[in-house]
Parts: sequence; C-alpha cells; structure tokens
Amino acid sequence: MVSIMANLTAWDRLTIVRNKNRPTIKDYIPLIFDDYYEMHGDRYYGDDKAITGGVATINGIAVTIIAQVKGRSIEENKESNFSMPHPEGYRKALRLAKQAEKFHRPIICFIDTPGAFCGIGAEERGQGEAIAKNLMEFFDIKVPIVSIVLGEGGSGGALALGVCDELAMLENAVYSVISPRGFASILWKDASREMEAANISKITAEDLLQFGVCEVIIKEPSGGAHNNHQMMAENISEYILSALQRLSEKTLENLLDSRYNKFRKIGVFQE
Repeated sequence: MVSIMANLTAWDRLTIVRNKNRPTIKDYIPLIFDDYYEMHGDRYYGDDKAITGGVATINGIAVTIIAQVKGRSIEENKESNFSMPHPEGYRKALRLAKQAEKFHRPIICFIDTPGAFCGIGAEERGQGEAIAKNLMEFFDIKVPIVSIVLGEGGSGGALALGVCDELAMLENAVYSVISPRGFASILWKDASREMEAANISKITAEDLLQFGVCEVIIKEPSGGAHNNHQMMAENISEYILSALQRLSEKTLENLLDSRYNKFRKIGVFQE
C-alpha cells in the first residue's frame, strides 16, 4: 500500500485533497485541540469566515490557531467563500498573531485554500497590501510559528499564513504559486490542460520537501485523510507537539534568525 501511495501523480493527489469527505479545519479543531475560543474581525472592516482564528490548548499548552476554512456542502462553501479569504481575513490573522506574541502563545496556522479572493471588493480593500503585510510582519513575530498545509495551498493566499518556523504538509497536500487551472489558463490559454499542468508543476509534498520549502510530511491514512479523520488528527497532533518542543528549545534570537534563513535558502539555483 505504501508503494501505491508513493506512485501517485500530482493530479492523483490533487483529486484526493478535493474529495468532499476530506476533513477540514472544522473537523480537526475538536479532534486536536481543547477549549477553542474563536475570535472575530480585523478591527478595520469586518469578519471573514474564510479564516477562523482564536485561542485553544493542546496537551495543556495554550496556542493561537489561525486557519483557512473549507466547506463540504455548497452552503458551507458559500459561507466561507470557497476558502478564498478577503483582505479582512488576512488582517484578522495578523491581529491574532500580534495578540499571540503579546501573550507568548505559539501560533499554529492551517493552510487550505485555492488562493486569495480576487473580486473587485477585495482589491478595493487592499488584498495585495494585506497579504504583503502578513509576509513582512510574520517574520518578526516573537513566538514560534508552525504552519500545516491540509489540502490545497494556492499562491499568495496560502503564503500569507506560510511564513513560519516549520512548514509541514499532509502527505497528499499540494502547495503552489498558482493553481494548475490558473497555470494552464495563463501559459497555454487552455484550462482543460489542468491535469497536465498539475503533473509538471512540482507541487506535491515530496517535491516541496526536496526543494526545502517544507520540513515535514505528515502521513495520511491509507487512501487519504478522508478515510480516517481520527487517525489523521492524531498524526497532526503528534507533529504539532514535536514541533513545539523543538522550537521551544531555541532562543528568541535563534528562532527569528532561523525563520529568516529558512526562506533565504529555499530553492535550487544554477549560475
């Protein structure tokens, strides 16, 4: 079975993460954390249901959760804007990160989005600025940050929660600068070549581990996370606790330097 999973193409894995029964953050929070208290709003414009955030505990450790929300039904997806955050969602995320810093709580980010929302209203309210500000500010947040890609990690909409000390990806998750459909539409002017784009884009967890973008691949149950929510939650919980233990051993100076250098050394270059 391990060999079968290992031989999956990027398109196969993308199909798995788009399975309607795949667990979302709404499934994981009660399975992994205790005493979750959700907080709302960015204190500028409003609340964005594409991102949930608040305070919880894991194994007695107080943490701040910031997570992108996917739905299963059409009603749930409409409520969360199909997991495509508006700028107020990213500003809420930064507000909660600053609060976590103030109260010395580690931050756990969960990434699961095809990309940030690109509607007119989002652009008018400064979508690009909100994402860019998160990228800048998260580098200087003075508490440990762990990010986990649950399913799709698309473009800047994902990266806005991806500046961290450790990035983990579920075994079938994907992480990319643009969705395969967007890739095919722009490069070939043909969205129907989405499968081909996925398979040449190097977007799988194995690819990202090789490139140094992610540090850990979290194993999924046989066939995918949708086949055993409890087991998947236990695997994620085990990883979070081990990551927090590793990061707690670093001095603040070393934590921030390591975070900066993590991103400086990403990629493979030829001169």
